[in-house]
Amino acid sequence: MRELILLRHAHAEPAAPGQADLDRPLSAEGLAEAEAAGRWLAENRLVPDCVLCSPSRRTRETLEAVLGTIGYVDQRIEPSIYEATPGALIALADTHAPSERLLMVGHNPGFEQLAALLHSGQSGDYRGMPPGGIAVLTLPAGAALEPGAAQLSAFWWP
Repeated sequence: MRELILLRHAHAEPAAPGQADLDRPLSAEGLAEAEAAGRWLAENRLVPDCVLCSPSRRTRETLEAVLGTIGYVDQRIEPSIYEATPGALIALADTHAPSERLLMVGHNPGFEQLAALLHSGQSGDYRGMPPGGIAVLTLPAGAALEPGAAQLSAFWWP
């Protein structure tokens, strides 16, 4: 893997009474954020080879809006992304190491902690990742996904 792209889901509606967190949809603002994220990825030629997406409605809707801009790519719903720790996210990304550019669509705090861990080596050194935010982590050729191994080559938010 040369690049790991982390996309936090865009702004979602709060849960309605009795609604499961997994079923929260994007808000109108979130849909606009997701479309902007797709445009940014396309403009920066960061179209992934493969996408792993959390099963939550808000992540799936974020991905659909992004794909509407960048076009179809190989994608999989990955239940383990929901509420994942940085270690679980690294293990999942490792299973897709042959991909040159892997996009993961998921949630905080796992994503912001993962970005910090891969970049600085410390998961407590994160600064936040807003809804619709994108972190692009670049790895040296042949490098393993491990603390401090990646360079944060881009960070964008709507």
